[in-house]
Amino acid sequence: MKQLIDQVKTAISEGKTLRIEGGNSKAHIGRATECSETLSLRDHTGIAPYNPVELVMTTKAGTTIAEINAELAKHGQFLPAECPDFDGSATIGGTLAANCNGAGRPFRGALRDLVLGCYLINGKGEHLRFGGTVLKNVAGYDVSRLQSGAMGTLGVIEEVSFKVLPRPAMEITVSKTCSAEDAITTMNKLAAGSTPLSASAWVNGTLYLRLAGAKTAVEAAMAQLAMREEDAEVWASLNTLWQDCATEGRYRLSVKSTAAPSGHAQIINWGGAERWVSSDATLAQMQQAAAKMGGEARWIGAAREDEVNPALPDALKALHKRLKQSIDPRGVFNPGRLYSWN
Repeated sequence: MKQLIDQVKTAISEGKTLRIEGGNSKAHIGRATECSETLSLRDHTGIAPYNPVELVMTTKAGTTIAEINAELAKHGQFLPAECPDFDGSATIGGTLAANCNGAGRPFRGALRDLVLGCYLINGKGEHLRFGGTVLKNVAGYDVSRLQSGAMGTLGVIEEVSFKVLPRPAMEITVSKTCSAEDAITTMNKLAAGSTPLSASAWVNGTLYLRLAGAKTAVEAAMAQLAMREEDAEVWASLNTLWQDCATEGRYRLSVKSTAAPSGHAQIINWGGAERWVSSDATLAQMQQAAAKMGGEARWIGAAREDEVNPALPDALKALHKRLKQSIDPRGVFNPGRLYSWN
């Protein structure tokens, strides 16, 4: 801890900038930027004393998602956001900073929704605590959740506390062949009803649904849907899309779940709300398409010198700048990683 704080203070005094790095699995996410040196959290690991009964875990930011999943599995629990583990290199701090979530996100919550609190090193070299480590003690300005998607521009995440859940009694994946249009209609219809969905996606002409919960509820839903049982590996393969973008860039669209397919080659996840699109279109063109679908688009992959995130309205942009100035007044952390102006 002292080493991290000392490095931040030295960078401040010498006018240097720091590239915050954990497992370096998400170097292709966000804008490409140049920093004076790297602040590494690779060895800043460890799970705090963990009581499964409380359904809360606290870990150092450099602890990998794979380590967290392994420890939770010993107690029949799991991380509901099902964050991608990037072949074991993804850390909890980097995952929160990049806002990476898996198939269960719309049904069980994003990592941002699960975070109870964190310890943070700000741009003055101060070690600060936000939120708490138990549900009833979470209060105050929610800086811990502001870290979600900030790409390290709002300080060094040192420690994170988050909620976990017991594994469902039964979980089954089923599938059927159909068009993208039919898949979107089916996913939204089922999500609005009582079907125990925990994931739904459309990939290469096939609709996949994951049913989870009490054995009786899952079996009743299977009988009603009359779809073929499928290998659950599809959900892990969807998580690798984040990783695959390092070599084959894609647009990631967050849109209305009921929006019609965009016409580009795509994979539909999150019950229709997340679309992974392969296209030669510019970000501006893809943003226009996403806006018509009630959402926005981001580029993930190579060629990241220009903006990769959707443009912000002036008022929101001003708020971002004030927030950055408050937490990191000298612009030490990951400058330009989120937007060219921050």
